[in-house]
Amino acid sequence: MTATSLQPGSIPGGQRGHGFGVLPVFLAGISTILGAIMFLRFGYAVGHVGWLGAMLIILLGHMVTIPTALALAEIATNRKVEGGGEYFIISRSFGTSIGSVIGISLYLSQAISVAFYMIAFAEAFQPFAPAFEAYTGLPMDPRFISFPATFLLVVIMIFKGASMGVRMLYVVAATLGAALVMFFLGSPVEGFDPGLASISGTVPNADPLVLVFAIVFPAFTGMTAGVGLSGDLANPRKAIPRGTIAATLVGMVVYVAIVTKLVFSASAEDLASDQLIMMRISAWGPIILIGLGAATISSAIGSILVAPRTIQALAVDASLPIGRMNRWLARGEGEVNEPRRATMATGSIALFVVLLGDVDFVARLISMFFMVTYGSLCAISFLENFASRPSYRPSFRSRWYISLFGALICLFMMFQMDPLFAILALTVMIGLYQMIARSTSGSGHDLADMFEGVMSQLTRFMHVKLQVRSGHEVDREWRPSVIMVNERTFDRRAPLQLLRWISHRYGFGTYLHYIPGVLNRETYQESVRQRDRLLELVDGQDNTVFMETIVSPSMISALAQSLQLPGVSGIANNSIMFEFSVHDERAVVSEIVESAVFSASTNMSQLVLRHGDHYFGDQRRIHIWLTWNDDTNANAMILLGYILMGHRDWDDAEISVFAALPKDQLVEQREEIEQLIDDGRLPISEKNITYLATDDRTEFLELVARRSADADLTIIGFDEDGLAERREELFLNHPALPCVLFVRAAQEILME
Repeated sequence: MTATSLQPGSIPGGQRGHGFGVLPVFLAGISTILGAIMFLRFGYAVGHVGWLGAMLIILLGHMVTIPTALALAEIATNRKVEGGGEYFIISRSFGTSIGSVIGISLYLSQAISVAFYMIAFAEAFQPFAPAFEAYTGLPMDPRFISFPATFLLVVIMIFKGASMGVRMLYVVAATLGAALVMFFLGSPVEGFDPGLASISGTVPNADPLVLVFAIVFPAFTGMTAGVGLSGDLANPRKAIPRGTIAATLVGMVVYVAIVTKLVFSASAEDLASDQLIMMRISAWGPIILIGLGAATISSAIGSILVAPRTIQALAVDASLPIGRMNRWLARGEGEVNEPRRATMATGSIALFVVLLGDVDFVARLISMFFMVTYGSLCAISFLENFASRPSYRPSFRSRWYISLFGALICLFMMFQMDPLFAILALTVMIGLYQMIARSTSGSGHDLADMFEGVMSQLTRFMHVKLQVRSGHEVDREWRPSVIMVNERTFDRRAPLQLLRWISHRYGFGTYLHYIPGVLNRETYQESVRQRDRLLELVDGQDNTVFMETIVSPSMISALAQSLQLPGVSGIANNSIMFEFSVHDERAVVSEIVESAVFSASTNMSQLVLRHGDHYFGDQRRIHIWLTWNDDTNANAMILLGYILMGHRDWDDAEISVFAALPKDQLVEQREEIEQLIDDGRLPISEKNITYLATDDRTEFLELVARRSADADLTIIGFDEDGLAERREELFLNHPALPCVLFVRAAQEILME
């Protein structure tokens, strides 16, 4: 069996690792929550921000952790959770590429946390520093304690594994409980009157609340520690939600009680200056040192239990950039698949960081990576709830707005706590993603499926809302919603290109490739192949047109079907576009005439594009011709010109409007047009319009040929009577023009 076929925590015979229940998950979480920060920094927090500020910090911390715990419980009850804990959940939702980035960051945080807690463990021996220095003559270095203690812990975990680690958790949890009981039974420090306590009192020149929050935030990061045991749980769907939520709630209650006890037991000055103030309050002071040692050891155990399992799961998925490292770390030992090699790697990282001894730097970076992980879990829950995928059926459900709030608060607090380290953490993750994307074949299909579901739900919601409103302000808010049914898709570019320009910003477009025939298995399969060709045709071209195929016996029947389709914008399609090339046979033009006459019965505006080899030239000159028959068409024609100019391909274009009017009506019609422009009912400037007097159709044709022969697109109006009278000749007029868009508006578009 290859390494990549293993599942962390899975063993022959179907047994799950050590088969732990709910209690180890709870103990791993609560023993990490009730850790070194609680003993060493809560007094500092109360002294600098007061009881009210400390309660606000607890509230903010749990605004991050409670949504995360609920999201984690939800996700864990939806799918079978294998080894790797949070990494497994994230990678199976976001795909292995993104999941690997977060997983590696999470693993480093967990591994470095071992060192962080062991450095804090050395603080428990601070009262013995004078005696040590007097006896040895050497200055007391905390690494004299932290390094050998870390080494011993790593050795125990390598040779005894998770079963020993969990048994140790029972002992340290009991010690923690005893320390807290003695603390709550204690009395205020000597000389302090509880009656003088103030819930808002702080030391002079106190640190700002955001800084204090950043310092104590690692106290809130332990609630997911038990999730890393997922591969060793008998029933992860039951153990993870219950253990995680219970640890979070118990931790919150204990934190509130400790903060309240502190504010009524010592002055703000004592709380801020003495990091072991709890010793002076406790009924038996030494128990606090023992509790501190137990808390830090328990937190370190929680981290060293889950970190190797995270890296082992990453290696099983071949997610690490170095192939040999994947094979080496993926291998477990014994029947329970103990991650002994991963524990050795984790221990090496922890020992290196202990030697560095820079706790502040480590704590700040850890907080950022934990924030990213928690935010990701909340984001998964939100997206899954919003997407409403049938495959997402958790037995425990959070609420989408709670998960969304959790994701946003994580991002917000990252930059509030430390913008520099937030940017550094995100930069590291982007760099990791680039490395992993180049070296592995990670999949993002789960993320794509999730976002597809989200977009489908959002589209449905907007569709319904827009449909309810459609028709209320159609005249004032008119914009082209164009549908096109065309058989000649793959041998010409101009029609689809024009539809894409119209749909780029202000309009909407639906393109249906027409396949003649009766719908059956063969024609349906052909339609799927042609749709794939369509999507390949526009791939990477910033396409904004909805593409599909339609099978029908004739063009008229295809139009009958398609003209009844709802528009992709949520409102009905209001325009239909046809096209033909100057090289097409006359029969093609005849078919367009029949189609235009047919579609007119549905109150659709009609656009007919005649194109040739010019292909819109330099996209610089748009000419619009208005005649005495274009009262209804004028605004639609002018708006289409301006809509085209909204695309970057037409950035440098100019619109020229020519009003060709009878000589005896020129003055009157000109005054009317100028009044419409002044009233804002024609969206053009007077400088863009040229008035031409003509009474003769032949003269009109000559005017158009002379002035617009070099135009990149000429827009000319037509009406139903003209189409019925001249039929094909109407669209074959003006042969000298390279590209012509004939426009018939179904009704006048009013401008305000």
